[in-house]
Amino acid sequence: MIERRPVQNDGATRALRSDLRGPVLFPGDAGYDDGRRVWNGMIDRRPALIVRAMDPGDVVKAVNFARDQELPLAVRGGGHNVAGFGTCDDGLVLDLSLMRGVEVSPAARTARVAGGATLADVDAATQAHGLATPGGLVSATGVGGLTLGGGIGWLMRKHGLTCDNLLWVDLVTAGGKAITASATEHPDLFWAVRGGGGNFGVVTSFKYRLYQVGPVVLGGALFHPIAKAPALLRFYRDWAQTLPDELTTMVAFLTAPPEPFVPDHLQGTPMVAVALCYAGPVEAGQALVRPLREFAEPAIDLIGPLPYTALQSMFDATAPHGIHAYWKTAYLNDLGDAVIDTALEHVSRTSALSPFAVVHIHQVGGAVGRVDKDETAFTHRSEPYILNIVGLWMAQEEPASHIAWARTFSEDVRPFSAGAEYVNFLADEGKDRVKAAYGPGTYERLAGLKKRYDPDNLFRLNQNILPAA
Repeated sequence: MIERRPVQNDGATRALRSDLRGPVLFPGDAGYDDGRRVWNGMIDRRPALIVRAMDPGDVVKAVNFARDQELPLAVRGGGHNVAGFGTCDDGLVLDLSLMRGVEVSPAARTARVAGGATLADVDAATQAHGLATPGGLVSATGVGGLTLGGGIGWLMRKHGLTCDNLLWVDLVTAGGKAITASATEHPDLFWAVRGGGGNFGVVTSFKYRLYQVGPVVLGGALFHPIAKAPALLRFYRDWAQTLPDELTTMVAFLTAPPEPFVPDHLQGTPMVAVALCYAGPVEAGQALVRPLREFAEPAIDLIGPLPYTALQSMFDATAPHGIHAYWKTAYLNDLGDAVIDTALEHVSRTSALSPFAVVHIHQVGGAVGRVDKDETAFTHRSEPYILNIVGLWMAQEEPASHIAWARTFSEDVRPFSAGAEYVNFLADEGKDRVKAAYGPGTYERLAGLKKRYDPDNLFRLNQNILPAA
């Protein structure tokens, strides 16, 4: 029997437990270990208690309890953040995973989404009506963290980031007050939550704008042996600049998995892929992709009509729950020869390092760049690419070599970067990298709002913005 960790006030804990609709879990309780674990298996923390909220009322009570008992407070949506901010040691984990409802209004083309929903939940509900909102690359991702940090995905060049399509949020503040933030109610807070992360409260529901998408889109990926990467990337760089906003692409370096779609002789070999989604008629998308096919015959061609929900889960297998992970990220100013050569030098080591390690180069631009940089707290809108260096390995392996690979790779591409990172891909790198992720003007504005809405920094287990002095 595992001994329960004491919390600071036993009477208060009993009162909390009796007052909540959802369960409270302590060490030793069934479900506690599942509740404390997050996607990144490298994160191993043991909270004093886990509150599994059933509704906004439970969220208010949990926030008040953590504040009054001076407990660290971790807010868990999908638990997919690489830094592991959805759990903590000796504090309270507020688990929103029981709050996953999605209400779609087809006529208004909007969806109200509970704070613990995943992309799979949203896509299933909206695609029943042939609708979608931009979001993500792995279906198990929680909409909360994705949206609050920006939200890149397959529809972003046509319809913007996830946060750009937010109409309002219901939020519980550090003071335990349930409020709505929108363009007309608490507009300063609405600006902050669109990119400022979980620094300002616990969002219990989001309302999104929806678009006609699917249920079938043109999507998938073309795979080439890594030896073709130098020429392919130079072709891709020029081709991508000609693409309309409807087409969003991503370059991926990976080790070919042992899947049925991979020929036996290619399984386990390093490959480069160009993945894409066309948010328009399939025939028009096929014409745009033709030059990519004609440049060089791919070893594997998986581009074709497919359900949008299948595209949204296409990369799920590359990010299994519990794998150990360390990421580095950077905005790239371009894909010049120097950055291509530098990236390929490091990519050449991935297969020997780990069959799970991948590198993504996300094409941005389009609708993302047409939003004024001051309209939301997500301000990095002019850079055309986001690089994500994804170190992944199994639990039995030593982490040092994987972390060193990601860090060295990151340092070597820094001269070609914009000097900032996409906050949703940022590991636990400290306050200086958080400041760089926002830039000085935006960070100072966020810090001022943090002082107003969370002066004691209750919501600090995140990419933390410190309250202004």
